[in-house]
Amino acid sequence: MTTISANLQATKSRIAAAARQAGRNETEITLLAVSKTVPPPRLREAAAAGQRAFGENYVQEGLAKIGALADLGLEWHFIGPLQSNKARAVAEHFDWVHGIDRLKVAERLSLARGADRTPLQACIQVNISGEASKHGIRPDEAAGLAEAVAGLPNLRLRGLMAIPEPSEDSALARRRFAALRELRDALNRQGLGLDTLSMGMSHDLEEAVLEGATLVRVGTAIFGERAQA
Repeated sequence: MTTISANLQATKSRIAAAARQAGRNETEITLLAVSKTVPPPRLREAAAAGQRAFGENYVQEGLAKIGALADLGLEWHFIGPLQSNKARAVAEHFDWVHGIDRLKVAERLSLARGADRTPLQACIQVNISGEASKHGIRPDEAAGLAEAVAGLPNLRLRGLMAIPEPSEDSALARRRFAALRELRDALNRQGLGLDTLSMGMSHDLEEAVLEGATLVRVGTAIFGERAQA
């Protein structure tokens, strides 16, 4: 078994164990392999081991990989901060976008997607821990943006995404993830029908699954530490 294959199996085992602890079915949780800086041959290796969904943080890097691996029929998620001038490229080539935090960007994505395509699956990014350095809207802004994005013709608003502050405090991590889940539930009570919580990474996926994550974004635990520039 290759290292990437073994790492994928170990990560899926972690997800399954956390799901059991939460009384959930592990099939409810999608593993998104975060492939930032990982070269295409290693992604082919992950795909050969059964991984289908990959997340990219940078538009140009992601486009190059989408082209190089087009024969594999993979699912591509854009998970980085998105500038308006990059919206067309994301709308034309990715299947999901996780970091919407401005209506202007969402409108450009919808316009560029076009009515002849399946809708672009979208999540709104929420700054759930209130850090000044983090992207995302404040929780109290979520309802207004969600209503507006849900009304755009070529997007399908699926849920919320968050990247809480790094912490060794498991209880704090769970509180952050629980806050995002509660916000999603509040929006659903307003009729939005959101089904996705994109939260949890290599170091805190267990806490995220315990608090309702439906998609976990894992890079290091699959591909190893990234080389420092």
